[in-house]
Amino acid sequence: MREKIDARATFVALWCALLLLKAVVAARLPLFVDEAFYWQESRHLAWAYSDLPGLTAWLIRIGTTVFGEGTLALRMPFLLLASLVPWLVVRVTAREFGERHGWLAGIATLLLPLSGTLGLMALPDTAMVLATLLCLDAGARLLRGVGYGAALQLALGLAIGALSHYRFAAVIGVGALALLALPQGRQALRDPRLWIAIAFGIAAWTPLLAWNFENAEAGLRFQLVDRHPWAWQWDGVWFIAIQALLATPLLFAALLWAGVRGVRDDSDPVRFIALCGGLVVLGFFVLGFFADTERVSFHWPLPGLVALLPLLPTLLLRWPRWLRVLTWAGAGVGMAAVLGYYAFVSVPDLRARTAAMKWYPSNFAGWDVLADGVREVREGMPEGTRIVADNFKVGAELGFALGDAGIEVLEHPVNRQHGRAPQLRLWGLEATGATDPGGPVLLVIAASEVEYKHLLLRYHALCRRFGPLPPPRVLNVDHGRTRFLLFAIDGGTRDPDAACTLPAMAWVDAPVANARVGGDFRVDGWAFKDGVGIERVEVLFDGSVVAEATYGLASPGVARYWKISTDPGHPGVGFSAKVALPPGSGGTHWLGLRLHGRDGSVEDWSEQRIEVLDAAAH
Repeated sequence: MREKIDARATFVALWCALLLLKAVVAARLPLFVDEAFYWQESRHLAWAYSDLPGLTAWLIRIGTTVFGEGTLALRMPFLLLASLVPWLVVRVTAREFGERHGWLAGIATLLLPLSGTLGLMALPDTAMVLATLLCLDAGARLLRGVGYGAALQLALGLAIGALSHYRFAAVIGVGALALLALPQGRQALRDPRLWIAIAFGIAAWTPLLAWNFENAEAGLRFQLVDRHPWAWQWDGVWFIAIQALLATPLLFAALLWAGVRGVRDDSDPVRFIALCGGLVVLGFFVLGFFADTERVSFHWPLPGLVALLPLLPTLLLRWPRWLRVLTWAGAGVGMAAVLGYYAFVSVPDLRARTAAMKWYPSNFAGWDVLADGVREVREGMPEGTRIVADNFKVGAELGFALGDAGIEVLEHPVNRQHGRAPQLRLWGLEATGATDPGGPVLLVIAASEVEYKHLLLRYHALCRRFGPLPPPRVLNVDHGRTRFLLFAIDGGTRDPDAACTLPAMAWVDAPVANARVGGDFRVDGWAFKDGVGIERVEVLFDGSVVAEATYGLASPGVARYWKISTDPGHPGVGFSAKVALPPGSGGTHWLGLRLHGRDGSVEDWSEQRIEVLDAAAH
């Protein structure tokens, strides 16, 4: 009895503390780009969209209507739904294994990093995990005897899942297989009440299927065909390794082993739980070898891992005490690390320190800076100026910041890669023509969203559409790792014979990024600006000018690589500068360029990290 009370007290205390911490972080964490697009969907309410069914958008609309505007209000329904998940795990576990096991499984739900941070962002996984547990609980109850309450709960879970994401179809398929594999499951399927519940769940897919039928199956093709290579790729091994890391290795191994043991249990409900959780996890592991590896997918097996949690306490209580302690401690550290990551990302100064790292959180970065810059530039433009965004990310994030869900968006590969292009066309927000229907335009370009080798092509495409581009307002966020260009286009008559004037392009050949240099070092590279050319180049050290480069050095390789470049200075686009730092300049610093165009433009280039070893007096 005392152990049961201690487990319950620990669970309740941890649940309260975690909910409070998540609310604090959710209030400060910038919107992830997908969240911003779901907010945009919530301003165009519909039963289904190109990327998702309608539930996520409806929840966001409820949050902003009830709690007001802002990131915490937008995320509040998801935080509240996620807070129910541990209690559902407690309920399922307590019924099958006893009350103490229930509280222990609830604690594990809170400490499993992905389920513990569920609801921190307004994403469809929250509703999908909740729906999975509702169906799991109902299925286990139905195996003991079909009743109206269990059938109603199953219908509710199936409907919520169908309205949350395409991936819930995998949960349905696995649940059906598990019922057919068990004698009690086959008997339950003979009861008409169960089929009524299933029919209700099937009906919930109608809006999504109707949307696809009306739009040439665009959503289905993206989710099932376009985004996946459907060819064997060894990168799938990393998918499994990432799962082990995110779930923490010991807890991950315990969940998988608990699933294996559960399949061999004498109780049909326990076997049902083990089959449902294990097959979902195994299915996504196999899928990882054939499916999309470019976009985020580490959260896919989460419904299966959560479904295995009720089986965990029975296994852990058989382990030696030292191994149990290591498992719980590892899970706690993992949970703290994931929550700490979101807290870290929410602090701009801390996030900027990751600018040189591969895991830099670009989808969280710079949106407040961009919104402030857009407001400032638009104030100096005529009334009625249209904002045209580079891609759906910029359009949605700006829309949220400015309270405008109708910002037009250019065609962009990113829109297609994330399945958002069809929805933008349906809303009439995919910009067509040049400056149609005329008038001034504030063009917002996310330069860092395009691979550098394709950036000049992108600039030329913009010039063909909008004409020679005026000098941009450059916004370098986190040392330029995230980079935006704002073009104030007056919308006047275009001269068809005018040469393309584009933003500057540059590269530092030496020192390379993360190089170690002394107090005296040279900076060599190249820079060009199509249409007008570069007048001079200054070297920046932590944002301050420390040297003026000699510009115009022969660099014929640049023109050979950038074949379409029209800078009149080719091949003399190289530069070289000598930097002499004062004493005491040792340590980590950021090296950048300030590019002065012959048209009077001034553009700060992205910075790169260097390590100064010696800054002796000169």
